[in-house]
Amino acid sequence: MTGSPFLLLDGAVQLPDAADLGVPSHYGNPNIEQRHLADGSAIVDLSNRGVLAVSGPDRLTWLNSITSAELRFLQPGESSETLFLDPQGHIEHAAGLLDDGETAWLFVDPASVEPLAAWLNRMKFMLRVEITDRTPEFARIGYLSDDVPAGLPVASASNVPLVWSDPWRAVVAGGHSYADGEHPGTSWNWHEALVPRDQLAAISTHYSVAGSLAAEALRVAAWRPRFATEVDEKTIPHELDWLRSAVHLSKGCYRGQETVAKVHNLGHPPRRLVMLHLDGSDSVLPAPGASVLGERAGEQVEVGRITTAVIHHELGPIALAVIKRSVKADAVLTVNEDGQLIAAAQQIIVPADAGAVADVPRLPRLGAVRRP
Repeated sequence: MTGSPFLLLDGAVQLPDAADLGVPSHYGNPNIEQRHLADGSAIVDLSNRGVLAVSGPDRLTWLNSITSAELRFLQPGESSETLFLDPQGHIEHAAGLLDDGETAWLFVDPASVEPLAAWLNRMKFMLRVEITDRTPEFARIGYLSDDVPAGLPVASASNVPLVWSDPWRAVVAGGHSYADGEHPGTSWNWHEALVPRDQLAAISTHYSVAGSLAAEALRVAAWRPRFATEVDEKTIPHELDWLRSAVHLSKGCYRGQETVAKVHNLGHPPRRLVMLHLDGSDSVLPAPGASVLGERAGEQVEVGRITTAVIHHELGPIALAVIKRSVKADAVLTVNEDGQLIAAAQQIIVPADAGAVADVPRLPRLGAVRRP
C-alpha cells in the first residue's frame, strides 16, 4: 500500500510516536478538529488499519465457536464486536465485525492483520470458510454520526453498505458493564465505513478532516478501550470493562471462556481501568507505558501504567491507565513521565469490587473453628 493521500493535505502532521502511523495525527489544531469530529462534521482517515474478510456458509457459527461474542444470529448489516482469547482468557486480538449475509468483515488494528489471518487459517479445519486480507482494496473512514457523510463512496457487498457501528454505547445482549452511574460511552456514536482505497485521494479533498489524535481524545473520554493501546499480554476483558460490548456471558464454550466465567462470577480482575485527570500546569503529556505511582508505607511505588494520554478539548489532559485492583478509590496518584512527576486524579471505570456477581455462599474449610 502506498502512503495515505490525506498526508498530502495542507497542515497534515504525522507524529512518530502516534498510536496510528501512516495517517495524519493532526492538521494543525487538534482541539478544533475534535470539535468538528464530535459534532459529526469531520471524518478521520483510518486507512492504516486492517480489514479481514471471512466468507463461506459456516463463517458465523465458526467465529462464534472461537470468539467471545454471540455471532450465530447476526443479520445482514448488523454490527458486533468480538475478542479472540488464549486458553487462559488473555486477549490476543479484538475485532469489530459486520456481516453482509455472505461475508463477515473484521475491522482490526494493523498489527493483528497477519497473525490473526494466519491463526484463523490454521483453525478452519474442514469448515466451509475462507479468510482474505482485504486491506489492500478497502480503507476505513471514521466519523461520529449516525448518518453517513453525504456523498461518501461507501463500499457495499450483497447490497449491504459496509459501515460498522461501534456497539460500545450500550451494553450488548449477554454482556455486562462494571462501570457505575452515567456512562460517557452512551454518546459514542462511532462508525467506520469501508471505501475503495483508490478513492481516498478524492475523499481527502471533499470533506472536513480531523486527525487520529482527535479520534483518540474522544475515545478516551468515552472510556472506550482499544486493542492497540490498552491491551498487553496479561489483559483479560474484565479489566477494561470489555464485557460491555464484546462478550456474551451465557453463550456456549469458546477458548478462554472458563476464565471469563470464573472471574466474572466468582473472582475479581487483578487490574482495573481508570481515567486519569492530569495536572497540565507543566504542559507535559505522559507517553504510553509511563508509570502510575501510589503511596505504600510512606513510599511511592508503581501501581499501574498509562495506556493512552491525550489532550481533550473540554476536559484538558486525560489518560486511560490500567492499575492494580488493590489501589484505593481515593488514592492520590502520580504519573512518572521520564522523571517528571504529574499529579493525577482517578475517575473509576472498573471498580475494585468488579466481578464475583454470583451469589455463592462461602463454605467453611474442613476443620475450621467457628468463632462466636
